Amino acid sequence: MNKQSSEYKFIDLFAGIGGFRAAFENIQNNKLECVFSSEIDKFACQVYEHNFGDKPSGDITKFEAKDLPDFDILAGGFPCQPFSYSGRLEGFEDKIRGTLFFDIVRILNEKKPKMFLLENVKGLKSHKSGETLKTIEDTLEQLGYTIYWDILDSYNFGVPQYRQRWFCVGFKNNIHFEFPQGLKGGTILRDIVDVNNEDDSLKLTKFESDRIDYHFEQMKVSDEKRIQHDSSKYAPHTKKGKHGVYSFLKPDKTLRFHIGDKAKTQIQEAYYSSLDSVAPSIIATREPKLWDLKRKLSVEECKKLQGFPEWFEFNVSNAQAKKQLGNAVTVPVVQAIIEKMIYHHELNIRASKEEQLQLI
Repeated sequence: MNKQSSEYKFIDLFAGIGGFRAAFENIQNNKLECVFSSEIDKFACQVYEHNFGDKPSGDITKFEAKDLPDFDILAGGFPCQPFSYSGRLEGFEDKIRGTLFFDIVRILNEKKPKMFLLENVKGLKSHKSGETLKTIEDTLEQLGYTIYWDILDSYNFGVPQYRQRWFCVGFKNNIHFEFPQGLKGGTILRDIVDVNNEDDSLKLTKFESDRIDYHFEQMKVSDEKRIQHDSSKYAPHTKKGKHGVYSFLKPDKTLRFHIGDKAKTQIQEAYYSSLDSVAPSIIATREPKLWDLKRKLSVEECKKLQGFPEWFEFNVSNAQAKKQLGNAVTVPVVQAIIEKMIYHHELNIRASKEEQLQLI
């Protein structure tokens, strides 16, 4: 990757394997330079260093904000730890101290960069009935930033994955901003899956394979859309033993297994995508599975599911790679946001210069 003189410098906090950085470095005009990164997971650091040539610094809580290099953009997907309101003390620091969001705040307060981009789970919007989000908004605005946030779905940015995430941008100047909504929906797993991959390590267990077969066998001889499975193997006092297990092929070509009576609210027990469907959100504890190929997605396919560039490589185990991908941001989504941030920031600069010229 070429290193040219950059117009914008950024720091990469809670960096993981480098989803934010990959998005920055994907931007073709190459006006962005990473001057600091931070991550504590040793396997994520290993992958990050392998791909970007520098190892992230350790625990951000151990760094003094004043010791960080100067930068223009702060980026980070901060962990959503519970916010503590003990004592209901006055001042925004008392409401966020003890969370990793506090470290973002103290860095913004000290370094005062031009912009920032934050990411978190969709649930942040409703956490504690919106009280957590209100604290975040108030805190960032008290630091002098104009902020905007939205929930974006990765599916709308060219990857076959339903993944809704909260994004927040902030500008030191009063800049108008509109989030990109993405116009690339319509991809399916067939677009990224290697149908010729017969890696035995990816195959589903015999138990999973057998009950998938059972579902489709019963569909041929029954008018029922929901297929009841044998639950006698489960202890009677368990949910599966008490309510039974059912499977249902949805119109979107995903196969769902549920615990519960057909007429009642179902508790999802397993989820299988297909080549002609879209994957659910990949998370650290769940990797997508295909009922029609009877296998899990490979690391390379999960990488494509998250929109990482072809040059990105893993030098850790497959299990670690999938875990880290589940924790990562979807690269095309972040890239689209950054490009819009820079566009609006530079538009504001040009407008300010024009105003100054008119006053001369």
